[in-house]
Amino acid sequence: MQAVLTFPDFSPEIFTISLLGFDFAPRWYALAYIVGILIAWQLARMAIARPALWHGDHAPLNRVQLDDLITWIILGVILGGRLGFVLFYEPAYYLAHPIEVLMVWQGGMSFHGGMLGVVAASWIFAVRQKVPALTLGDLVAHTVPPGLLLGRLANFINAELWGRPSELPWAVIFPGGAAQNCPGVEGLCARHPSQLYEAALEGLVLGALLLWLAYRRGAFKRPGQIMGTFFAGYGLARFLVEFLRQPDAQFISPGNPLGLAWHVGGYGLTMGQILSLPMIALGLWFILRARRAASAAPA
Repeated sequence: MQAVLTFPDFSPEIFTISLLGFDFAPRWYALAYIVGILIAWQLARMAIARPALWHGDHAPLNRVQLDDLITWIILGVILGGRLGFVLFYEPAYYLAHPIEVLMVWQGGMSFHGGMLGVVAASWIFAVRQKVPALTLGDLVAHTVPPGLLLGRLANFINAELWGRPSELPWAVIFPGGAAQNCPGVEGLCARHPSQLYEAALEGLVLGALLLWLAYRRGAFKRPGQIMGTFFAGYGLARFLVEFLRQPDAQFISPGNPLGLAWHVGGYGLTMGQILSLPMIALGLWFILRARRAASAAPA
């Protein structure tokens, strides 16, 4: 095997405190959620503080409404992410063990499910508060990439969701029996650090693009454009990285070593790719809709 990288000596736990016979051990993944939400909150506050950015020179929310929206979004992320994992990835297992659906501390969250949860929560909030749904979607969408960046970094620290075997110089030897189960590989098995690929594409690149559109290209004045760019951009990034990411174990079998959720003759798509295609299509539709609406508007 060529030169590769050894996984750093990270612990999933930030620190551990023993108190009254219980161990309190906050984890990096939980911290990523918390910090991601706080950054999103601050980005949204900065955006609504500049009415000139918005269609009609009027921000869609005031500060009190934004604070309420954050609560709705937190619920959407947690409920949607958990139910998405249950329904998309392991429905048979949780049908047999329904009580474990509630055990979110054991892991198992789906980004696509979390996204649907946020969309549902934002739509309900928009209806209740009589806020334009597309404009609210733009506000929420441009705040998401920092959380994605932190979440993927936490995945790397947790040594989870790694990529397929690789001999590239930056491939990483992840610990654990599952990571080292690489048929046909002799010795230590190195893998693509696909968590870092996603952190770069979904977090840094997509986040920079959305901020540029919002603050330099006046995209907030075209309702739906930023939300559509987020959907299409995330979907495309996830679709591409899935070629290098190790699929979920439940899809791998002797006749399907690539773990394709849908395949014909050895060619097909992973579950992540299947779930990303509707995002790409929906995102492009929102972008085209926003551009046509802007072109049809009176000068």
